[in-house]
Amino acid sequence: MTRLAALADIHGNADALAAVLQDAASHAPDALVNLGDCFSGPLDAARTADLLAGAGFAATVRGNHDCYLCDPDKMDAWDRLAHPRLSGATFAWLAALPATAVIDDSFLCHASPQTDEDYWLEAYTPDGTARRAPLDQITGRAAGIPQTLMLCGHTHVARAVHLADGRLVVNPGSVGCPGYTDHDVSTIRHVCAGTPHAAYAILDRKGSQWSVSHRLVPYDTAPAIALARAAGLDDWVQALSTGWIG
Repeated sequence: MTRLAALADIHGNADALAAVLQDAASHAPDALVNLGDCFSGPLDAARTADLLAGAGFAATVRGNHDCYLCDPDKMDAWDRLAHPRLSGATFAWLAALPATAVIDDSFLCHASPQTDEDYWLEAYTPDGTARRAPLDQITGRAAGIPQTLMLCGHTHVARAVHLADGRLVVNPGSVGCPGYTDHDVSTIRHVCAGTPHAAYAILDRKGSQWSVSHRLVPYDTAPAIALARAAGLDDWVQALSTGWIG
């Protein structure tokens, strides 16, 4: 396998997913892989499920929101918006997703090899600025993984980091949610793509090396913005309109 298309963090944005699948097909990848967080959010979860079912992904790993959707005690506001729009068959599919997967020489996870909630490649300053995490921290989380390409999502920030031993860790960015506000006990973290385009990545292997092409795909955002506005989620409206929050 010499070419992969990697998608992550669709978050129910069917129009963005359709645009990415069309763009990816034009690059004729050997396989499509999905790094999780498929449906959670105020957009079109049902149509997203239909598109995913027909896309022919070689592998999908579960994201943290995929887990939350299957557990009423863990669902947050985004999950509760998507939950009634999904079928029993979709919930069964979500429940069966693995935490990690290996496709040829590629390792797949949602957030990090250890959990589906870590920020693997990112560290955040108190004002919410995303920066590359320390290399020793990134390398530590890659311990024991022999594959030369490691793929993750979760942060919605497109980034590629080479480790000292030549292995490569890549986050393709978010297909359907270019920015979000993450609240924790110490800060409010703004994650911004800087563009409303749908993000994914094409990975090409030449010998033992991988090259990365981060793709930003324009699409008609008006239907998604209308759904976000109808749900009363101004941060989604801003992110889908501009790629920025705050």
